Amino acid sequence: MKFGQVFGAAVVAACAFLLAAASAQSQPLDKVSFGTNWVAEAEHGGHYQALADGTYRRYGLDVTIVPGGPNVNNRILLLVGKLDFFMSANTLQGFDAVERNVPTVAVAAMFQKDPQVLIAHPDQGIDKFEDLKKLTLFVSKEGLASYFQWLKSDYGFSEKRVKPYTSNPQPFLIDKKSAMQGYVTSEPFAIEKRAGFKPKVFLLADYGFDSYSTLIETRRDLVASKPDLVQRFVDASIIGWMNYLYGDNKAANALIKRQNPEMTDELLAYSVAKMKEYGIVDSGDAGSLGVGAMTEARMKSFYEKMVRAGVIKPSIALNRAYTLQFVNKKVGLDLRPK
Repeated sequence: MKFGQVFGAAVVAACAFLLAAASAQSQPLDKVSFGTNWVAEAEHGGHYQALADGTYRRYGLDVTIVPGGPNVNNRILLLVGKLDFFMSANTLQGFDAVERNVPTVAVAAMFQKDPQVLIAHPDQGIDKFEDLKKLTLFVSKEGLASYFQWLKSDYGFSEKRVKPYTSNPQPFLIDKKSAMQGYVTSEPFAIEKRAGFKPKVFLLADYGFDSYSTLIETRRDLVASKPDLVQRFVDASIIGWMNYLYGDNKAANALIKRQNPEMTDELLAYSVAKMKEYGIVDSGDAGSLGVGAMTEARMKSFYEKMVRAGVIKPSIALNRAYTLQFVNKKVGLDLRPK
């Protein structure tokens, strides 16, 4: 083939490629709504990252993030079709959905570890997890009905030592022989700022409370009718989380602060650091399968603990709470620092 023919063929091929790319870019984006379970914060950072840096758009999605809050029930909005996806707090919500015959399903678990902690005063002889049993424990009503039942069944904690936690740390600060619940990404920071000491922190996940957290839930009908859309949302969210943790997250944090004006740069930096330190997002099965990973063994382990603790009934169809169809595909592993 002569040079002119070769050159012409190359030009034709290049033009065809550019036309195909332009055609793909011109395709209308699929509108997607995603409801979080609280006001904008670093614990939602991967999704804001995917929105801010264009990852969702590159996956053909026009995503609107709908923040939750104390007076917002985004889970109900998912059920009635006002949202396409919802950020579920933990695996227990999926079990509850099955028990109540609610047609939702978890499609990814963005947190491998639940951030739930118990926080104690320093220099009070609280060195081991079991030492917490001798303290007054400030626990919320929701916590008492869930993780505290596991503390009772697996560690012998007593409800007689429990007092109500109302999101006010003052009773804990006054009583040095007490502990309070919190999230590893926020409450210890607030205590350090307010009281000037670094508390003892015990992450329940490191002692056997192996619930997934910050799961992506959707309706079963969306999984059945638009599996490609679900896959793209999951994959783009995974990429978002890897970039939020290990890349430049300034634009995502700016978006978080815009949606939640009470958020500060200092708390955002602290939360990201703690997510990395404790392996909240990127640890365990996520190390080899990718962020968002779920496994049958892990689901069964937590299910059995909750049955043993009397939190859920032993008769629910566990496999209806989740699907592995969209995860464990090693998406985003190349973005982890070498």
